[in-house]
Order: sequence, then C-alpha cells, then structure tokens
Amino acid sequence: MKKSIITCLLALFLTTLALPLASAMADDAPAPTPDPSGASIGTAADVVGATAGAPTKEEMESLAATEPLAAKLADVVGHNRIAINMVWTLICGFLVMFMQAGFALAETGFTRAKNAGHTMAMNMMVYGIGMLGYWICGFALQMGGVGGVASLGGAQVLANEFTINIGGNDFGLFGTTGFFLSGVSYDAVVFSVFLFQMVFMDTTATIPTGTMAERWTFKSFVIYGFFISMFVYPLYANWVWGGGWLSTLGKFYGLGHGVVDFAGSSVVHMTGGVAALAGGIVLGPRLGKYREDGTPVALPGHHIPMAIAGCFILAFGWFGFNAGSTLAGGDLRIGVIAVNTMLASAAGAMSAMMYMWAFYGKPDISMIANGLLAGLVAITAPCAFVNSVSAVIIGAIAGVLLCVSVFFVERKLKIDDPVGAISVHGVNGAFGLLCVGLFADGVYGDALNGVAGGVTGLFYGDASQLMAQIVGIITNVVFVFIVMYVFFKVLDRIVPLRVKPEYELEGLDQHEVAVSAYPEFVLQKTHR
Repeated sequence: MKKSIITCLLALFLTTLALPLASAMADDAPAPTPDPSGASIGTAADVVGATAGAPTKEEMESLAATEPLAAKLADVVGHNRIAINMVWTLICGFLVMFMQAGFALAETGFTRAKNAGHTMAMNMMVYGIGMLGYWICGFALQMGGVGGVASLGGAQVLANEFTINIGGNDFGLFGTTGFFLSGVSYDAVVFSVFLFQMVFMDTTATIPTGTMAERWTFKSFVIYGFFISMFVYPLYANWVWGGGWLSTLGKFYGLGHGVVDFAGSSVVHMTGGVAALAGGIVLGPRLGKYREDGTPVALPGHHIPMAIAGCFILAFGWFGFNAGSTLAGGDLRIGVIAVNTMLASAAGAMSAMMYMWAFYGKPDISMIANGLLAGLVAITAPCAFVNSVSAVIIGAIAGVLLCVSVFFVERKLKIDDPVGAISVHGVNGAFGLLCVGLFADGVYGDALNGVAGGVTGLFYGDASQLMAQIVGIITNVVFVFIVMYVFFKVLDRIVPLRVKPEYELEGLDQHEVAVSAYPEFVLQKTHR
C-alpha cells in the first residue's frame, strides 16, 4: 500500500509539474491570433511559391489592388491548398497511430505466452499515458518555438523558444508555448500538428517496452511513460525539429543544413533505442537467460505469426511515417519517399535472410522480420534525400547491421533484449542519421533549416553535412542515455523496476495486470 501511494504521488507530481510552467509563460503570449475554427487559415498568400509557375508576392499584391474578385478566388485557392495539406497530414498521422497495433503484436509475439497480457497492456497504455504527458508539456517543449508550419498555413502562435546566446548566435533549447494546448495554442493548425507529432512521440515511448518486457513492473512503467513523453523525447526533438540548436548548425557554423532527420531515424527511433539500452542495463536480464558461464539461452517467442503480422502492420504504417513528414499532400516528392521506404524495407529483410543463411545455415524468420524493420528505421532520416539505388544500399546494410548488433548486444554486452529493439531502433537509427550525410544527392531540401540549396551528402560532394549528422548522433547518445540511465536508477530506488522472482517465473499477466492472455493454457497445465 505504501509503495502504491508513493507511485501515485510521483505520477501526480510529474503530471502537474507543467502547471507552474504554463502560468509563467502566459505573459509571453505571442502576437499572432489563434484560429480555433480554421476559417481564416489559408489565403492568397499561401498560393505564392506553392509550386512551379505560381504567382509571386508582387503579382498577388497587384491582383488584389486591381481585381478584388480574382483576389477572393485566390484566397479560396490558398485555403483549399492548406486544407489538402492538412488532410494529408492527419491521414498520415492516423497511419502512424495504427503502428501501435503493430508494435503490440510484434512485441507480444516475440515474447512468451505467460507475459502476453502484460506486454499488450504496456503497448496499450503507453499510448494513453504518452499522449497525456505530451499534451501537458511535451508538445510545448518540442514545438512551442517552431515559429509556424508554412505548409499548413499557420501555427505562428508557436513562437516562443527559450534560447541561450553563444558567440552572438541564439541556440534554442526548448519551446515555451503550447502547454495543455490552451491559450494561444487553441488553434486548428496547432491541433493538427499536435496529433502528427504525438504519434511520432508514441513510437519512441513504446520501443523500450519490448526490450524491458517480461520483468518490468507496471507501476514503474507508468511513471516512465510520463517522463519520456513530457521531457526526454520533446527536448531532443526540439533541437532537431522544433527550431532548436542542432537544426541551426548549418546556418551558424556552415555544417550543411544542420542536423537533418526527415522523419525520425534519430528523433524517434534512436531516442527509443538508447532509452531501451539504458533500461535494459538497469533492469538486467530475464531469469534463465544466461548460464553460469555467461552464455545466452534462447527464450523463444510464443507466437511468430502474430509477430510477423505486427511487422507488416508497422511496414504499412511507415508510409504515413515517412511520406507524411512532408506535411504537404501537394509535395510530389511523396512518391519518391514512399518507394524509397519500401525498397529499403525489402533490402533489409533480404540481407538479414542471406546473412543468417550464410552464417547459421538457415534463414531465421525473426531476424528477417527485424531486418525489414531495420531497413525502415535506417531509411527514415534520408528517405526524402536519396535515390532508389541508395535506398536499397541503405536497407541492405541495415539488415546485416541488425544481425551483427543483435548478437553483439546479447553475447558481448550481456543485455537481454527479447525483441531486438536496441539493434533495430537504436543502432539503425544512428545509421539512418549518418546516411543523410553520406547518400543525400542534393535534389531536395532547398532552404531547409534556413540554408540555401538541396541537402547534399559526402558521396555527392558535401562533407559538412556528414559532420552535422555525427554531432546529432553523439548528442542523442550522450543526452538520452545519461538522462534515462539516471532516471531508471533513481526510479528503481522509489518504485522497483523489476517484479519479484516468483512472479517472473510464473508469468506477469495475473500478478501485474490481473488478466491471463491464454487462460486455457493455464488450465491445461494445472490439470496435467
């Protein structure tokens, strides 16, 4: 009872931590006026530069002065353009949300039957917990200073970034507008951005549930869900996507376009993988995973068809993940992005299959499935900036890297990762970020992060972009690992991370979530 009270108080503390922050920032409300209805979003100004042959600003001003009716028609065109982009963004967000079902099936299938209910419960509740934490303050910290989303015609109210000045340059650390989606952030565009960004955050939050499955207490998991969604993910995401300091390395120091991560190889996947690494180290391996001499013991998953179905759902949702990151249905690069995405996934599955076949005598379906995911993770950052040949190369390398990493983590580092999340998301997330600095061909990304010209990697003549990507990788590893490792160590002193040994041996379903995923199996074993 005492531990339960402490748990609830700590969760309540995390939940209410943002309240004084929101009050403190109220006086700094930006000048732009929010539009909750969306009626005035999208005008003739959104037609300017929308595509090749679009009128210039001067032409539109001249039109407004001489042809009022035509100017009104231009307003309608601008509104419809923004509406198309918003619908595209929301539909892609819905696809990414459905990926949570893929994670739930994959993680549950790759773990044992006695813990299936518990694993499903974590995947279910990380969605709800993460969303509430992100609504409280995570979104504000990440996007509160982004300054607007041009393709969606608004969000200028998100204009307050906390910065520090170094050498005459302002380096953004976190946003300060958007707490509880209230005040000036009660805006149609802001809400749409919230949905899309929230489901990305949820992907990060769910990754450690696979690594830490089968021995993690549900109480500590709940507190973790609030912590990563409210603070850890939003801060690194701000530095790359919210106008923070990593995105300005190009503008201030000439390092390409700054850190470029189109759809989240590092922001989403590497952050989740590094958090999983920290959690796996603190939590320790499952009982029976290692013999006395340190050699690992295979603990097979109970439902491979379920796991494979989950991987297919993830691959399907990834089209929303990557192509949706244009935030614009009118950006015709979406076709290239979608094809690059599926080519990399195929190459990842193929190379993982060939690797296991060559070195272990048979293709391993679990490695093939994770190879497919590894290819998807690796292409997520460079998908918009590379050609199809590069996409296949990236995916093929990712599949092999996945296999090598899984065995290294299990045999050398002695970290028990039931689903291979550290290798799929952490290692290949870092590799994906690196690939932008290597394979970007310079045909896309003009003016990204305030730098003229397309994003260009080392193989196409720009070594500086590679340097920016390396800075991003180092920052992620140092920041996320240290913060999450300390968090898990401290939390373990307050609310133990690990279940009792007898619970772990029996299975966590009844002890942790009061349900048995397969009650008939339990009855069968009892009668025998």
